[in-house]
Amino acid sequence: MSDISRFVSRLLSSTDDAPDLLLQHLCSIQNHYSHIPEEAVQLLSERLHISRVEIVSIVYFYAFLHMHNRGDYDIRFSDNITDRMLGNMLLLESICKKLGVEPGETRADGRVSIELTSCTGICDQGPALLVNGMAISRLNEERIHKMVGLIEAGIPVESWPKKFFVIEDNIQRRDKLLDDVIRRGSAIEAFAVKGSDALLESIDKSGLRGRGGAGFKTATKWRMCRDAPGDQHYVVCNADEGEPGTFKDRILLNSYANVVFEGMTMCAGIIGATKGYVYLRGEYLYLRPALENLLQERRDAGLLGRNIIGRKGFDFDIEIHMGAGAYICGEESALIESMEGKRGIPRNRPPFPVSAGYKNQPTVVNNVETFVAAARIAVFGADWFCSSGTEQSTGTKLLSISGDCAWPGIYEYPYGVTIRQVLEDCGAEDTQAVQVSGAAGITIPPQEFYRTIAFEDVPTGGSFMIFNQKRDLLDMVQNFNEFFCHESCGFCTPCRIGGSLMKDLLNKVIVGHATAYDLNEMEKIGLLMKKTAHCGLGKTAPNPVLDTMEKFPGIYSKRLLNRSYEPAFDLDAALEVSRHITGRDDEGAHIRYER
Repeated sequence: MSDISRFVSRLLSSTDDAPDLLLQHLCSIQNHYSHIPEEAVQLLSERLHISRVEIVSIVYFYAFLHMHNRGDYDIRFSDNITDRMLGNMLLLESICKKLGVEPGETRADGRVSIELTSCTGICDQGPALLVNGMAISRLNEERIHKMVGLIEAGIPVESWPKKFFVIEDNIQRRDKLLDDVIRRGSAIEAFAVKGSDALLESIDKSGLRGRGGAGFKTATKWRMCRDAPGDQHYVVCNADEGEPGTFKDRILLNSYANVVFEGMTMCAGIIGATKGYVYLRGEYLYLRPALENLLQERRDAGLLGRNIIGRKGFDFDIEIHMGAGAYICGEESALIESMEGKRGIPRNRPPFPVSAGYKNQPTVVNNVETFVAAARIAVFGADWFCSSGTEQSTGTKLLSISGDCAWPGIYEYPYGVTIRQVLEDCGAEDTQAVQVSGAAGITIPPQEFYRTIAFEDVPTGGSFMIFNQKRDLLDMVQNFNEFFCHESCGFCTPCRIGGSLMKDLLNKVIVGHATAYDLNEMEKIGLLMKKTAHCGLGKTAPNPVLDTMEKFPGIYSKRLLNRSYEPAFDLDAALEVSRHITGRDDEGAHIRYER
């Protein structure tokens, strides 16, 4: 029996050949071998009764899975716009030159691979990269030089200096959620004392809405799931914060995970679930060991498992389910598809997850921050929570602040805070624009800095990126546009083709060959995508272009040619070969455009 065969057999030995664990097996194989060997694919196909073609299609769907060997050192540079602003491309060029490898390729000796990846959730401490899943922040030439020495010496990543892997919480402002950590078990005890109905009523009275950005009422979602018929109910914590510029969940999982698990367990008691999952984004693989240890501590303390806090029949446990680098899996139905071992393609709705979610059973899917807020409401009450915020947006919001400011990091504010106040607090000066809610969000110009962070005004999942007057906003737009093209699942034509067309036209603007006609086409394509795309990714993908065209028209108009139309294909340049063959270069051998 080969080493690969033994490894795969061990993976499958305790799972009863469950096909829904395919992605987890693939992640384990990728981490062990730095790719998915063909032998492993064949073994999985035979044991799980899944065709080879389907398994390979899943490998190619997820950015962190590969059919070719990535070597001993798999390096991924974070490429969010904030990393670009901090000089990530110069550092990428430097390490590639020193190691003798091209970006996007594996070195000839097969030992090291380097490529760009989407936002890694370390925007406040960039530039950043991942090496074999471990995060390194605050990159500079000195660190790059030391990394190259370690790689060439063949030092395993786990033996690199510990200081390389220090990722700080970087909390700059605390309020209700981050002020103190509640005593372990207190939210579960509140559930046991108050009872399911009373606690659900308290969460309803608090006005708590989902903190992922959509803002659906938490109590309504939990009540609908509780009342939905099914053989099993599930609780899922969506920790796949892939929106560029967002990193609040990183802090919550690093320092407040006990509160997250309290909220999940309390939710399980209310809806009657015995199983819960944390869907952890692939970029946060380095957080997993500590989370697994904490889950075991809670089992040992009687806060997970059977008869929780001694209450007979209160059975609930939590598993961590890894993502593998797919932004689309932040959408709850795509996340559920991924949990079932499939490609993360969003489902048609209805039915909604509360009635037909994981394994077609009633499922609550909530954001990390939402579970933290729910746990604290259970302990301190609805009135405590409502004392902050606005009438429609109660409580507080965690903002992930990065970009052109003196003090990037995590800021917690009561809902209703103005954008201007946030800018003052984080030390932003001469601000040209604020991008709220990541690539899918909106761009705020200075004349709108009076607006407030609230569901009734500027809702957000948490991203808050700042650009001063020295920045070219088209760099931001281009970065986000390329992000959406890369992250599109390819399922629907409006997103797949529309995004590509938008990218080509935007590049035409940037190089100075666009016309007013092209801008009109960009607007048409963007509006078509918003109306006809299958899911939220496709509907929000044109936002960076459409929003900046409306609010910052000057960044486009100053690059336009003085003609009404220029073809994307340069026919005159294409005739150069013919002119050379015929020996003609007179005016009649050229096509002239009227300006």
